[in-house]
Amino acid sequence: MPAFDRLFDDAELADFYDLENGWGVDLDFCAGLAAEATSVLDLGCGTGELAIALGEGRRVVGVDPATAMLDIARAKRGADRVRFVEADARTLRLGERFDLVVMTGHAFQVFLTEPDQSAVLGTIAAHLAPGGRFVFDTRNPQAREWLEWVPELSERQLDHPRHGHVKAWNDMEHDADTGVVTYTTHYLIEATRQELSATSKILFTPQERIASLIASAGLCAERWAGDWQGGPWHELSAEIIPIGRRPAP
Repeated sequence: MPAFDRLFDDAELADFYDLENGWGVDLDFCAGLAAEATSVLDLGCGTGELAIALGEGRRVVGVDPATAMLDIARAKRGADRVRFVEADARTLRLGERFDLVVMTGHAFQVFLTEPDQSAVLGTIAAHLAPGGRFVFDTRNPQAREWLEWVPELSERQLDHPRHGHVKAWNDMEHDADTGVVTYTTHYLIEATRQELSATSKILFTPQERIASLIASAGLCAERWAGDWQGGPWHELSAEIIPIGRRPAP
């Protein structure tokens, strides 16, 4: 994966991931896609919520570059049903094929250049069985979600199981020329007044460019959803979610 990001690589910060990004409609959707799959590759599996949920009765591999995230995943109940691999999704080659490849949590956006995006799509193609399905998500730049990532709009109150009450907020900068948003996530632990923070970079890519990259990777996007309820994509949708296949030869 791209450069070290403390939000995922630092154990103290990774400990907040499930609190902010637990099971949601995205994982419900992917679990539905996996209903008939006998094998699943979860790229950017993070703390393993989806991979572990799908692990019973299937061959499931969860891949992530962040040791801290995988440490959390491996400690969870049911983790023994999943093979977790610490690796970069751009260069991963397991020598295996899967019925379904998923990449959730907007992990596609951490790839900040077209060559990197092409590389991860190549990884998806390399690991799909003929006729196998893929799905991933990326935020729609037309929806301009980054405008909400400022302190006055992003402040939230969290109840952490170890730290107690925590105040969280974000701030950001948007580079209109590149589409890269640099955002900082802050956590203030109220009991100790300790503040933890990490700065991350993500890329917002238009739907038409993603479609071109998917086709260049030898994949076929059969439909485009604009949300994780499966609603059709339109130019102001919050999400860009291609759902497709590796065509059979």
